[in-house]
Amino acid sequence: MDNRFATAFVIACVLSLISTIYMAASIGTDFWYEYRSPVQENSSDLNKSPWEDFISDEADEKTYNDALFRYNGTLGLWRRCITIPKGTHWYAPPERTESFDEAPKCVSFTLTEQFTEKFVDPGNHNSGIDLLRTYLWRCQFLLPFVSLGLMCFGALIGLCACICRSLYPTIATGILHLLAGLCTLGSVSCYVAGIELLHEKLVLPENVSGEFGWSFCLACVSAPLQFMASALFIWAAHTNRKEYTLMKAYRVA
Repeated sequence: MDNRFATAFVIACVLSLISTIYMAASIGTDFWYEYRSPVQENSSDLNKSPWEDFISDEADEKTYNDALFRYNGTLGLWRRCITIPKGTHWYAPPERTESFDEAPKCVSFTLTEQFTEKFVDPGNHNSGIDLLRTYLWRCQFLLPFVSLGLMCFGALIGLCACICRSLYPTIATGILHLLAGLCTLGSVSCYVAGIELLHEKLVLPENVSGEFGWSFCLACVSAPLQFMASALFIWAAHTNRKEYTLMKAYRVA
């Protein structure tokens, strides 16, 4: 194997490993989107209702998003979190409040919730199903796992290439990484589109702002790394094969 192709192969493997770590970290964390809310003052009017609604299995899209808006929420692919305001007593009794000050509390989305239809008017089950938002949500949840699966399968093929001391199998690895990059890019695009459509339905309250978090940024960085790894894998395998064919033809001649 020519040193040029071996170097390209090693660089592609490093890029693939970094992109896999970034993708796994983005899936496993909850900071895809973050809301910044004004500090909620302690009030006797506050009760357990917001928290109970937030953690309820029957909480609809509007219910938990209202809590996310109000309590510095973060939204991931698997979980939603809010930050308990300092000094409020609707989550815990007053004597236990100190241990919960500014502590984020998270609730995981169930598989049922992941595949539940979204409604044209969030929270209103009589408003009809919003197919666009429904399928955007499902794609943003499924595509990252497809991307990780493709990269792991590509890594197995790359391992076989190392054992065989041949770059030919890495063409398949490059194609799998290309597909993984498309899946990651599709997931990011679906998430952005879904958030924008949601905010058209549920307008952010006054003084509440939202921004994409570092988990989302990791997924965004992972996609170009996958594309670069794919290009290097395919280039190294294709060029090495071409030079080997030319050398063989030259020797025959």
